[in-house]
Amino acid sequence: MSKRKKNETRLIVAASEHDPDMLYATKFFVPDPFIFLEQNGKRTIVLSDLEIDRGRKQAQADEIVSYSQFEREVQGKQKKAPPFEKVMSHFLRKRGVRSAVVPANFPLGYAEELAPHKIRLRATNGLFWPEREAKSDDELQLMCRALAITEKGLARAMEVLGASKPGPGKKLSWSGRTLTSEILRAEIDSAILRAGGLPANTIVAGGDQACDPHERGFGPLKADSLVILDIFPRDAKSGYFGDLTRTVVRGRASDEQRRLWETVREGQTLALKKMKPGVDGLELHNEVKKFFTDRGFPTEVRDGRQVGFFHGTGHGLGLEIHEFPRFQKTVFKQGQVLTVEPGLYYPGIGGARVEDVVVVTKTGTRMLSRFEKRLEI
Repeated sequence: MSKRKKNETRLIVAASEHDPDMLYATKFFVPDPFIFLEQNGKRTIVLSDLEIDRGRKQAQADEIVSYSQFEREVQGKQKKAPPFEKVMSHFLRKRGVRSAVVPANFPLGYAEELAPHKIRLRATNGLFWPEREAKSDDELQLMCRALAITEKGLARAMEVLGASKPGPGKKLSWSGRTLTSEILRAEIDSAILRAGGLPANTIVAGGDQACDPHERGFGPLKADSLVILDIFPRDAKSGYFGDLTRTVVRGRASDEQRRLWETVREGQTLALKKMKPGVDGLELHNEVKKFFTDRGFPTEVRDGRQVGFFHGTGHGLGLEIHEFPRFQKTVFKQGQVLTVEPGLYYPGIGGARVEDVVVVTKTGTRMLSRFEKRLEI
């Protein structure tokens, strides 16, 4: 992980609505690309006339300058307004920028515009803002708010499932119609929107559909069947993500389903107990996998498809849904926020996954999510 050098010139050109590094730097949502320059420790952003008044009130920067001023200088007596990259290049040359560090996803078109002007760019190998890895107390509060929004979605799912009734072929019905993954997803997403979140790709997958961990789920939901609910909205206000998964059965779980679910829960408990600074995530992941195998749930290929535990134990969470670090690719450090989400998947029984969010503390972890774990509804 590259440490940040003092007085290094740093440049981001991106829309903060989509780019976490820009949002982290400015704390300001903008849907179109704008310019951020850090030079000798001073942070400047260049905003359009549309955004500049809002930026003066909301953005974190030492200086906010007008894009149209530089645009006019480039345009001169020409009728046509110059393209964005020409204005960007002009601004950087006026500021005397000779070289800058940029994020790894810096657009190639912008870089090619700067090359003839001898402005050298170097992409970071690792985090553009290394300080994003350890969450501050303020960030932890924002993440707890994002998780509270996520829990509103889960609570609505439990409410609807609880009110549903099994009908012919074990299909669940609710409010006079068949309860489908699509209907339950809409109920979850509506609850998230009302709570101030932005839902995306919420997973409501029942039966064997849940054996593909990223299958969103479709069609009728059935009684006495495992249903995975994986909800990961963004807090519309802060941009931080929540991410929680619960697996439930509407009705009665079979002994096989219960054993699968309880084994996953125990695997998660094992991981949570052992996580602390200095522990290697890959070793812990392999320990969880071995625990599952010892319990009679091996990870292997059966009939041409993966079964068992074939995804990561977790991932970093913050301004991105899958953020640095990956569980298996890190040695845990204080301040990291990670999901812990082992799962087991066997067609014929179904899938089970349980996911919570923790922050790594000096001596272990602190749970940030609070939602109950209950198998039967």
